[in-house]
Amino acid sequence: MVEVTVAAWISHVPCLTPNSFHSISNGKSRNKTTKVVPTSTKAWKIRTAVAAASCSSSVFGSFNQTVGGQVLREGECLEKYKKEGKGKKRVFFLDVNPLCYAGNKPSLQSFGHWVSLFFSQVCLTDPVIAVFDGDNCNELRRRLLPSYKAHRRKFFLQSTISKKYVRGQVGRSQQLIMDVLRKCNVPVLKVEGNEADDVVATLVDQVLERGYHVVIASPDKDFKQLISENVQIVMPLVELKRWSFYTLKHYMAQYNCDPQSDLSLRCIMGDEVDGVPGIQHLVPGFGRRTALKLLKKHGSLENLLNAASVRTVGRQYAQEALTKYADYLRRNYEVLALRRDVDVHLQEEWLLERDTSNDANVLSNFFRLLEETNKSTRESRSNFSNG
Repeated sequence: MVEVTVAAWISHVPCLTPNSFHSISNGKSRNKTTKVVPTSTKAWKIRTAVAAASCSSSVFGSFNQTVGGQVLREGECLEKYKKEGKGKKRVFFLDVNPLCYAGNKPSLQSFGHWVSLFFSQVCLTDPVIAVFDGDNCNELRRRLLPSYKAHRRKFFLQSTISKKYVRGQVGRSQQLIMDVLRKCNVPVLKVEGNEADDVVATLVDQVLERGYHVVIASPDKDFKQLISENVQIVMPLVELKRWSFYTLKHYMAQYNCDPQSDLSLRCIMGDEVDGVPGIQHLVPGFGRRTALKLLKKHGSLENLLNAASVRTVGRQYAQEALTKYADYLRRNYEVLALRRDVDVHLQEEWLLERDTSNDANVLSNFFRLLEETNKSTRESRSNFSNG
């Protein structure tokens, strides 16, 4: 089942243009003329800064190791990235779930911080499609590998803040976040039984077929396998409190290989974060250096395994490992490779320019709700301890 929340095109005051957002983010005008900022917008800026302080640097640790990414300067319009897209219009995919954590702890403040920067500094009026993990999204891969993401905490089932909904309504954190995105004119997708990564991978192909340039907003390293001339990643850097673009050029500078080779390397070495064991657990002598050497020569895991089945491709321990554990490695590939066959279809209205007039008001209300909830929680704890 595909659950789609379509944006409601309703305007709220104050109405701000993209240029207004840049001025707010900078806190000062580019020229000497003093710019007046609405009171509610000032409050939004302050709350954003407060929320930033709650974000832990370990949230996006796996992607922060990336080198060569282009860090966005505050308020930058990113015109050069549009030029790199050879004049093509951009479509952004927002991977929501990982933005809802500070370190390994669920955090609505983290979501608010990153999405406010994303709207004001990154996507501007370009179309955005937000994607959530569907219910039971890990079942398919866990049938192949029971340890897959077995340690992950479920944010939307654990958060208690979510029970206090805007305007007194009761709902979960996920509904609250979806409501924020919807009011900011962002379509929201959640496909039952499918991870957000697979939904994005499927839709990326459909967007590219229509001649658009794709930017995926996520700290998830799995999206590196989608990088191409027309697909970029923009990732949150916690230490700098900024989003940073990561392109094919940056990838080649870091790995000096095709993105598919990176996926093959992860299949051999495993992925501890996702609970995927590597071949070194079975053959201790088969390390990263050996894997890189073999992949550089053969290009991909499948090519390497096919070659090893008919001739010697390396030292005896490597040869025996590749032939004996070929099914093991192919299973890892099936688990780690993004699927592009999810039953979801791109809608033309998702490609329309995003109306940003609601952003400041919606996000200001969101941060106000968090402040009120945190205050109420502190008071309850104080009363409990005193009682």
